[in-house]
Order: sequence, then C-alpha cells, then structure tokens
Amino acid sequence: MMDIPVNSSAPLGALTGLSALAPRYTTLFCDVWGVVHNGIAAHPTACAALVRFREAGGTVIFVTNSPRPSGPILAMLDRLGVPRGAFDALVSSGDATRAMIGEYRGRVIHHIGPPSEDDALYEGLGVIRGPAETAETLVVTDLDTDDDTPEMYEERIALWRARDLPMIAANPDKFVEIGDQLIYCGGALADLYAERGGRVRMAGKPYAPIYEEALKLATRARGAEPARAEILAVGDSVRTDATGAAGFGIDFLFIAGSIHAEELDAFGALDPAGVGALVAPSGANMVGYMARLGW
Repeated sequence: MMDIPVNSSAPLGALTGLSALAPRYTTLFCDVWGVVHNGIAAHPTACAALVRFREAGGTVIFVTNSPRPSGPILAMLDRLGVPRGAFDALVSSGDATRAMIGEYRGRVIHHIGPPSEDDALYEGLGVIRGPAETAETLVVTDLDTDDDTPEMYEERIALWRARDLPMIAANPDKFVEIGDQLIYCGGALADLYAERGGRVRMAGKPYAPIYEEALKLATRARGAEPARAEILAVGDSVRTDATGAAGFGIDFLFIAGSIHAEELDAFGALDPAGVGALVAPSGANMVGYMARLGW
C-alpha cells in the first residue's frame, strides 16, 4: 500500500491507478461525466477500473449532477458503452430536483434549458410549464443551446429579478466536457443569477442531500451502512466533487484530465503543487490524483 499524504495542500505524487487506494475503501461515490465518459463515449480505463473494484467486493455508486432523473441517464450510459458491471446504483441531481419541483404542484414554473430534452424531470409532478411572466419559480437544467454563454441571458435575468422569482438549479456544474470542448452548464447561469441578487436553490453536488441518497443506495447494496472512512469520492470538479466530499466527511480522489485538464496540463507536465493549490480551498482530504481514472 502506498504511503500517500492526506493534507490536500501538500504536493502529492500522481497515482498510477485506483489499485493503489482500493484496499482502503469499500465504497466509491463516483462522478460520471468527465470521469466515466466525456459525453460522446465511455472512458475504457475508468470503466475497467470500476469493474475491477466491484469484482474485489467494492460498491460503486454513481453520483452525478445531471439534471435528468436516473432512468434516462441509465439509458444514456448504455448508449455510451458504460457497462452495468461498473456500478451498483446511480443518483442524480435530477432526482433531488424533482423533490423541489414537486413543491409547486398545480402552479406555473418557467423552464430554462432545451425545450423538450428534460421532459422526464417533470413527469407526474403536476406542475404547469409556462412563461416567466406568470411563473412562480424558475427551473434551470442547462443553457438553451451549447453555444450560449450566461451573459446572453442578462435581459431575461432582469425580468426574473423584477418579479423576484426563485430559481431551482438542477445542475450546479458550471462546465461539462463534451469530447474535447468545455460547454457552459446551468450552474453557470445560476451563479450569475445569484450575483445579480436572485434567490437560488441548488440540487446535487456539493450539497448534502445527494450524498445522503448515495449513502442509502450504498447501504442497500452492501447490506450495511459503510463508515465515512470507508468511502472515497472520485471526481473531476473542485467546485462540486471536492467540496462535496469535504462537506460529507469523505476522502477525495481527483481526476485532473477533464474540466481542469488545460490549466493543469494534465496530460503533459502535471504539477503536483498546482494540483494541491487548486484543490486545497475546497477543504477536501485529497488522497491522490490522476489524469484519467484507471486501475
């Protein structure tokens, strides 16, 4: 077993694979987009590592900030080639969002994001989707198109603020990796709305409810609740994954070769001090890092 420093602010040696850490943990809370796939195809080494971890008796819970409920996400993972043997269960920020939306049953909400892509988020909740002029809350799943930037919404934000509309942010992520591009997510718009004085409720990571649900799923899969010291969070985002791990009191494995790849030169001269400096403000107990998840 490797002797790995646990102070996230100290320079750490890069890990060659998950096998260096696996004996310490029974359970992984693993991010999905950017770790397991890039929006176009699965990362084969990541999937193989998770399969190996489970074959050795470990439990893997996918914890994703996707704004969609679990069902459509599972179908997407199948299309991308992520094997079902790589994970035990999945919880999404879309699942947490549905509970928030359900508070508005029978009332008008205004949806921001692709017009029909997120229909499953509302199924059976009894809310009415309508314009911002008559809505009682906003629900943002994404920007309307992949080419949009948050600043393009300033005029709409002015209307939302004039009506003092609260916003439910189904995806706290600011960026997502699609192939080799970084695309703005709904979290970036939610941040801008908050900066303009808007009230925002976030679902998903780094907030506790999604981790509590992941813990329930892990307990169900294992037959007993794992101790926090047995759980390792795996993720590519300091803002959501590292901060969420710190808040929930679990260790963190950083995947540097996704949304932070360019700033860290993750596939070139990846600098341990740079990784430590990036992750340290989250307060996460980073037990290691690698460019891509592998065994």
